[in-house]
Amino acid sequence: MPGCSSCLRTKEFLIEHGIAFESINVKEVPGALTELADLGFRSVPVVARGRQGTYCQDLRDVADFVGVSITEPALSPAQYVHKCHLVIDAACRYARQLSRDQLRGSFPGRDRPYSDLVYHVFMVIRAFLASANGGRLDYEWFERPTPDGVETGEQLAELGREVGEALAGWWQSAGGNLPDRLDTYYGRRRSLDVLERTTWHAAHHCRQLEALVKQFGYAPDGPLGDAELAGLPLPQEVYDNEVSMR
Repeated sequence: MPGCSSCLRTKEFLIEHGIAFESINVKEVPGALTELADLGFRSVPVVARGRQGTYCQDLRDVADFVGVSITEPALSPAQYVHKCHLVIDAACRYARQLSRDQLRGSFPGRDRPYSDLVYHVFMVIRAFLASANGGRLDYEWFERPTPDGVETGEQLAELGREVGEALAGWWQSAGGNLPDRLDTYYGRRRSLDVLERTTWHAAHHCRQLEALVKQFGYAPDGPLGDAELAGLPLPQEVYDNEVSMR
């Protein structure tokens, strides 16, 4: 799906390892979603071979499926949490740079407004907190639209501030310790793996937001640089290697 961070990262992973594949855009190819459901999957990305497939939210699943090795998470839990805060703050700054009308626009290939992109950054972290607090990380978190009545960058930034406070509160109450495993829509997973994915997932969409600010002709207020993004397994492309952002 265009704009999907995990889809892009999976395609790049396969290319990096010299594995040939056919990319199927479920937003454009007739019957693709039905075919996906017939394989037993309800969301993307999925890598399939014949009637067998795997979700790709965790690249370790992809690596196992195609028979290659993958590195362990590079950072500590505290470092991932710190980077999540940097991403939240950056998303808030960028949202404030965009007007109400600009936030109503959308990327090619997607039918969701730019305001949803900002909100999605925050919901990625909310989803992690739901599972870290004993609940479940459901895919539904990633599909949530911006709440009714939230139309300005300042209103979006206020929602981001609340997520930052929730993250800080959870981390303090956890005493720097992660539970062993978390419940997610793609299975029971090691907490550190889920936290790593949460961090780069949110960071990647924040990079898209930063690129959007530039596209509108503004200098990003505090760009995310190498220091902020170091250690995250981010895709090389910002949006999608098959679809232009413009």
